[in-house]
Amino acid sequence: MMGVPAIKGLAGSADAQAQASQAPRLSTDFLNRFSEALMLIEMAADDDSIVDDLKAWRSITYREHFEVSGLRCAPTALAAYDGVAPARRAGFEELCCAMARLISTATALLAEKREGLEAATIVDVASEALRRQIGRATQFINVNGAMDIGSIENRALQAEIDALLKR
Repeated sequence: MMGVPAIKGLAGSADAQAQASQAPRLSTDFLNRFSEALMLIEMAADDDSIVDDLKAWRSITYREHFEVSGLRCAPTALAAYDGVAPARRAGFEELCCAMARLISTATALLAEKREGLEAATIVDVASEALRRQIGRATQFINVNGAMDIGSIENRALQAEIDALLKR
């Protein structure tokens, strides 16, 4: 049998859960931009005209995305973003910049058609790296910014980009 303190403890945790569910949440809608670029990169191995679509792709920040978005969740997504610790938000922004650099690098390599560098190789390396980075960004958003992405992952991504350029 539960005593009064245990019941109050359960009620308190239920209140905390209710408040957390009402708190502003980050939105993964922003990551659709990167998923779109990933899809284009993967299609580019089979269709050279896709490279023009990749060249037209532009990166924007999380804030810019939701400021121009007509989504109902935009105000709360921005409020949640403002509530993320500055260092964690900076890590997320660095990750987004790294993803944009990867897309830009893959696009340039696909457009260049260097001797000995096949489109399929570029697509394989870039899509695998981008998929992992989108996964990390998704985790960050799903935990509402409560994790530190850290600069180690960004250095690892830059190393992958550098390796792709050396091929």
